Amino acid sequence: MDSDTFKTLVTPSEEILFKEKKSKFYGYAFPLLTASDAKPIIESLKKKHHTANHVCYAWRIGIEQYTYRTNDDGEPNNSAGMPIYGQIQSFEVTNVLVAVARIFGGTKLGVGGLIGAYRTAAHMALGNANIIEKVVTTKFELTFDYPQMDLVMRLIKQQQLNLVSQKLNLNCSITIDVRKNRAKSIYALFDALFGIDIQEIEFI
Repeated sequence: MDSDTFKTLVTPSEEILFKEKKSKFYGYAFPLLTASDAKPIIESLKKKHHTANHVCYAWRIGIEQYTYRTNDDGEPNNSAGMPIYGQIQSFEVTNVLVAVARIFGGTKLGVGGLIGAYRTAAHMALGNANIIEKVVTTKFELTFDYPQMDLVMRLIKQQQLNLVSQKLNLNCSITIDVRKNRAKSIYALFDALFGIDIQEIEFI
């Protein structure tokens, strides 16, 4: 995977079910933009599985620097959340929440059994998800007077840049989307031209 790409989910995965010694483990994977989005998802799963003894989860957010959290929801320490997070790492996905709801079947699994069951359910949930690779981009705004229009448009075409928006008046403004690993060279290209101002406006 290139340094300016990342893997994530498009839509929530379909529910999967893993059974171990009569315990049922329902696994889910969700796209996640912010940490605060996790709570309502977990609450909805607890309502859906109101007989579940535990709804354990892990999430990871970020592209170059990750933020993550794991939650065992009453299971023995590190027997649920961390095995789930391990699968997030294994699938190399980010901006994702993986949750597993457990309905106890009457037989204790032991810590080792729990680790294996939560890991398997998380693996199945992510394996059932639509994972895509996205490109990290930088947005630049170009401002210039109308006479520079032909030059700017020619360079955008030559460099095969993505045109996001344009305002073409006497004072023109164009927003372009540039793949991160080309951002410095594209900035330098336009910055060197007389009468054209380039500013970074957004980083995704």
